[in-house]
This record gives sequence, structure tokens and C-alpha cells, in this order.
Amino acid sequence: MRDFRQEDTWRVFRIMAEFVEGFETLSKVGPAASIFGSARAKQRSPEYKKAVRTAELLAREGYAVITGGGDGIMEAANKGASQAGGVSVGLNIELPVPQKLNRYVTTALSFRYFFVRKMMFVKYARALVIFPGGFGTLDEFLESLTLVQTTRHPPFPVILVGGDYWRSLVSWIEGHVLERDYISPEDLKLFQIVEEPEEVVEIVRAFYGRKRDRHRAEASEAEMAW
Repeated sequence: MRDFRQEDTWRVFRIMAEFVEGFETLSKVGPAASIFGSARAKQRSPEYKKAVRTAELLAREGYAVITGGGDGIMEAANKGASQAGGVSVGLNIELPVPQKLNRYVTTALSFRYFFVRKMMFVKYARALVIFPGGFGTLDEFLESLTLVQTTRHPPFPVILVGGDYWRSLVSWIEGHVLERDYISPEDLKLFQIVEEPEEVVEIVRAFYGRKRDRHRAEASEAEMAW
């Protein structure tokens, strides 16, 4: 029987290669916003249309747009960034059922390891915009809050789009997690809920002001204890 434990040391080199390629590529895209949401969102859905508009507005503000590079909300965000002439990044993941990059991606990376890919989403983002989605979307949302809460990442806007979808989750957090004192009241201020793309851009503007380059430099100098 094949002993996979003998491969672990060598697997480190592949992990390192993914980190190096990700750092080399994404460090050159400039200030960015990562957009998450369901791959199953239909093109006719309000969420898809809002994701296109949100990415377009962010690209016009000078932000690269980073997604998982797949269908649904990811495709919508890459489409919006591309339409605005912005940098449209897709971070693909190798799955048993291959995920095909959408046609709006202009800068592509492929990852075998989820944890490397997840780091790239957050490390180079000046904001996270999160549309309705499944387990992967929830994972990105909660992990980003954990990184900010524990000061492993400098504070940045974490924005949930679609109150009808998110408020039940927030109510559960308030009624159970906060009520049992597992988080602090100020932790609920780490994210905001909005309805429209224009609100997303206003939050990002208010957080950073119009001097994005200065804030980007400050963020890059902050200690990142990954």
C-alpha cells in the first residue's frame, strides 16, 4: 500500500511554489477588492447584475477586482471589472470536477491548495465584498472577520450585499454568539450590510478617502502575522 506520509515533506515545495507565484503576480495588480458569492447565481438574477455593477464601479475607482474566477457572482464581478477597463483577476482552484475560468478574467492563477488561495484573496485586498453564497462564501466571510478581530490583518471594509440574505445570519450571531459572550459588541462593527453597488463604493471611499496610494502603503507596512 502506498504510504502518503512519505510525500508530505516534498509537498511543501509545491505549496511554496503556489505562494511564490501568487505573491509575484498579485503584488503587481495594485489596490484590489475581492468579491465573493455563489457560483450558482444566474445571469438574470438581481445578485448577478449587482455584482457586475459593483465591480465596474470599483474598477473605475482604480481597484483591481479579485474573484475565484468561476461562474455566477465570480463571473459577474470579472465582467464588471473588464467592462470598466480594470484589472480582472481570477484565482482558480483545482477540484475533482474542474472549474473553468470565466471569459472575463484577464489575470489568472491556479491553485491546488485552498488555504493558499484563501490567503491571496485577503492579503492583497483593500476591501471584501460578499454577495449571497454557500459554504465557501461563508468561509471567506468568517475567516476575514477572524483575521481582523485577532489583528492578523489591518482593519478593512467587509461588506455584505443583500440584507434579505444576510440579516438572519446576523440575527443568529447577535442572539447566540454575542448573547453568550463569545464575541464582543464591537465585533459586530467589523462588517456592514448594504443593498446597492453605490453603497459599496461609498463605504470604501469613506474608509480610505481619496488618497488610496497612501493608505495602500500604510497597509503594506502593517505586520501580517500569517
